[in-house]
Amino acid sequence: MSGSRTSWFTHDRFGMVIHWGLYAIPARGEWVRSMEKISVEDYQKYFDEFNPDSYDPKEWARIAKDAGMKYAVMTSKHHDGFCLFDSKLTNYKSTATKCGRDLVREYLDAFRGAGLKAGLYYSVIDWHHPDYPHYGDNFHPMRDNEAFKDAKHDFENYLDYMHGQVRELCTDYGKLDLLFFDFSYGKMSGEKWRGTELMKMVYDLQPGIVVNNRLEASGDQYGSIVSNNPSPYAGDFVTPEQIIPPNGIRRPNGEPVLWESCLTMNNNWGFSQFDKCFYPPEVIIRKLVEIVSKGGNMLLNVGPDARGRIPEESVKLLQTVGKWMRGNGASIYGCGGSGRAKPDFGRLTAKGEKFLYLHVTEQTICPVYIQGIKPADVKKVRLLSTGAELSTENTWVTAGYPDYLFIRLDEHGRPSYSLPDPMCTVIEIELK
Repeated sequence: MSGSRTSWFTHDRFGMVIHWGLYAIPARGEWVRSMEKISVEDYQKYFDEFNPDSYDPKEWARIAKDAGMKYAVMTSKHHDGFCLFDSKLTNYKSTATKCGRDLVREYLDAFRGAGLKAGLYYSVIDWHHPDYPHYGDNFHPMRDNEAFKDAKHDFENYLDYMHGQVRELCTDYGKLDLLFFDFSYGKMSGEKWRGTELMKMVYDLQPGIVVNNRLEASGDQYGSIVSNNPSPYAGDFVTPEQIIPPNGIRRPNGEPVLWESCLTMNNNWGFSQFDKCFYPPEVIIRKLVEIVSKGGNMLLNVGPDARGRIPEESVKLLQTVGKWMRGNGASIYGCGGSGRAKPDFGRLTAKGEKFLYLHVTEQTICPVYIQGIKPADVKKVRLLSTGAELSTENTWVTAGYPDYLFIRLDEHGRPSYSLPDPMCTVIEIELK
């Protein structure tokens, strides 16, 4: 794992993943073909209809940037096999629909133009390709259809197709910052994908790229990247899905492993018209803080609708997150774990040896505190969002705790009954 190659990834900490495709039309989530066992023929009507007239990737990039996100990943092909790029290896692509546009190229141009890092998601699974195993597969829509029981599939032909599409993405679309493969399961893992060959090709064509671990893992597994002897296709970072690891991720020898929690704002990755169970913005903010305090990244999902618009609920959430990030982003970008115990009332992040960021999410009775720091160790203490000076407490109340730094969030003699920012108040401590 090259430190210089991954340095942007560990600095930026906050990104957007975009799940979009034909499944936005039935609007029942990105797994609709598998869950409802829809045949290729019955799914074809969505291909015939696909024409996102409101697709504006520059607007998507503005939404991401205003939210404080520094990079993005978009689905170039999901499990249903539909390509949002102009692949020369298939006609099952956006340029062959009424849309007639290379949606991936437009996305990359827009996000790069906005100064954001831009990457692509690519599914190594393909429910549309005739040579991808059907009957008896774990997830294929025709897995239980007796009509496919004796069908013959040339899996090597499929692998040539899949490798060819990855080559297209790595050669025809300029510099890619990140490649997110999805996903391995059961025997469909590692060298089943010709993983060593595939990863070598990616790194040869895109030497600066960062690649995830899912050529040998899924969202509930890590693969050999967390061992002391990673495979050639282990990737650069782990991708826990819909969960934040309790204690970060390390190899048995203690070496930290890069990781990124990929999370939805509601209950689906792809657009789902009836799913209105969105998290409150304070949950997103606090979970971002938690992830960074454990040395990870947050990749937060949006699922645009069939016309190409990011749902209003997602936009409003991201606007609130962005407002917080504009005042407190210094406690996220370039930060990681502090190596100190978690405070009872919040979290700690750190930037090098000089800056600590105390994130307060719970009202306290006494001043907030950090163990292991004395007032003499501190150069200054500020409320990060405004730069306002905060006082350290050193009275008879705190005299019995000489190894703690106590910080007031109220005026002396005039207690406050609310935090400066109820969602997450951030205190910057600059050490001498």
